[in-house]
Amino acid sequence: MVSLRCKMMVKEELNKLGLHYVIIDLGFVEILENISLFQKNQLKSSLKKSGLELLDDKRSILIEKIKTIIIEMIHYTDEIPKVNYSDYISEKMNYDYTYLANIFSEVKGITIQQFIIMHKIEKAKELLIYGELNLCEISYKLHYSSPAHLSNQFKKVTGLTPTFYKQLKNKRMNNLEDF
Repeated sequence: MVSLRCKMMVKEELNKLGLHYVIIDLGFVEILENISLFQKNQLKSSLKKSGLELLDDKRSILIEKIKTIIIEMIHYTDEIPKVNYSDYISEKMNYDYTYLANIFSEVKGITIQQFIIMHKIEKAKELLIYGELNLCEISYKLHYSSPAHLSNQFKKVTGLTPTFYKQLKNKRMNNLEDF
């Protein structure tokens, strides 16, 4: 679950089944009572209809928690982690980072670092489109060592420079104004 809408859908489905929850967080639900196999299957089925998935094996749960930590860290907080990403994730998960990294790579086919870079570039694209911050400010906000480092990663991932990407957005806006 990565949005408030997803959390609301899960709450609604739990209420329909008469299940009481302690916490519904991004990618995580803690239910008060023991859930029967019938209730679990009903929940799984109704979540699937909404495009959501109930994860119940340990590896999938770990992967989703890692993804949620990264998404929250990049997209929803402005706080700079006081340690590097690997230590931050390891600390949040209470697992050795090497163990988490191996499982993540095995299941997702990419490294945790690649996943982080993909999300940082998506956030950079969003910030470039809004146009409120310059590249230097964006690189600082996304914890890059320099604007050049951000530009290099941006080009590797998108094939475009940040400046060219922003110009494309401006051209699209100008074309819309012509209609």
